[in-house]
Amino acid sequence: MSEVDEKKEQVAAAGGKQFSIQKVYMRDISFETPNTPLIFQEKWEPETNMQLGNKAVVLGEGVHEVMLSVTVTAKIGDKTAYLVEVQQCGIFNIAGYDPKELPAIVGSVCPNILFPFAREAISDLVTRGGFPQLLLSPVNFDALFAEYAQQQRKQQEEIGEESVSH
Repeated sequence: MSEVDEKKEQVAAAGGKQFSIQKVYMRDISFETPNTPLIFQEKWEPETNMQLGNKAVVLGEGVHEVMLSVTVTAKIGDKTAYLVEVQQCGIFNIAGYDPKELPAIVGSVCPNILFPFAREAISDLVTRGGFPQLLLSPVNFDALFAEYAQQQRKQQEEIGEESVSH
């Protein structure tokens, strides 16, 4: 019996669904302070902006890499105090789920697991850069994924309407 067949058999015996974390790691990290040391003389009232991205890749049967990208920019006026970019990744064993369930798992469940690791790395980098501690608020990945899924359905409906009218 092949390794894949054994894995399928284990999943079936376990009630059909399997989810586990194989590894959590940092793929890429960047910290820039283009206006130091002069920015330290400014009154510290930054405007902070956070951008999120998520990407999933199938590595093998039932094995997925999920990458959560977090970019935080802090500006004072038109001057960038710092720019932090983190690509926090995880390898997850996901098997036995309906193919329709998979996007929600890699788009919501996995980012919820990865975000605390990225948040800690960003806070540490900002503090080591000489700036006040940055505590990022929790992110509701379930709501973000639901919004994304709704946008996808709307786009599919619009494409369907266009093909019918032509």
